Amino acid sequence: MTSRRLTETSDTTSLRVAVLGAGKMGGILLQAFLKSGLFPANLIVATVAHEARAKSLAGQLGITVTTDNLTAAKSADILLLGVKPLQVADLVRSIAPALTPDKLIVSFAASVGTAAIEAAAGHDVAVVRAMPNTPAALGAGITALARGKHVSDDQLARPYRHRRRKTHGRRHRPLRLRPRIPVHHH
Repeated sequence: MTSRRLTETSDTTSLRVAVLGAGKMGGILLQAFLKSGLFPANLIVATVAHEARAKSLAGQLGITVTTDNLTAAKSADILLLGVKPLQVADLVRSIAPALTPDKLIVSFAASVGTAAIEAAAGHDVAVVRAMPNTPAALGAGITALARGKHVSDDQLARPYRHRRRKTHGRRHRPLRLRPRIPVHHH
C-alpha cells in the first residue's frame, strides 16, 4: 500500500482513518465522524480487543472493525489511539512497523505525552495529543491539540480543516479543534 502525504490540498473525504481502540472515547469520536460525514464510512477502520465486539460494532456502525491493530495501522493515513493510557506504549510498539513519516498519530490517552509515544515507536513519527471534551459526542465539542516534535504544519492542520457545508438549513463545522497547546520537547 502506498503512503500519501497529508497536505494542505488533501480532502478529508479521501483520508483513511484507523481508530485503534474503539471503546468509550474512540466510539464517541467514530460516531461523530460518521454522523458529520467528516470521514466516509468506507475509509474508516476501527479495532477492538474481541472478535464478538468487532462483529457487533461493524454491524452497528457500518464500518470495518477488526482485532488486528497492525493491519489497520498499515491501511490508514491518520491513526487515532483510543486505548487506555497504560496500553498506549504497547500498542504503539505493536504498530511500529506500519508507522511512516507520512502517517499522523492522534492520541486521546490522558497523561500520555507525545514524547512517550514517539519513544515507543522507536523512530520519528508525527504525533498529536488531543484532549476532546464530552460534547464531541454531539459534534459540538472542542479539542485542544499538542503537537509532537515531528509533526509538520500541514499534518497538524489538514485533518481538521472542514469545508463549511449546509446541514438542515444551518451551516456548521463538526468537531472544532482549537486551541493548540505549546509543548516543549527536551
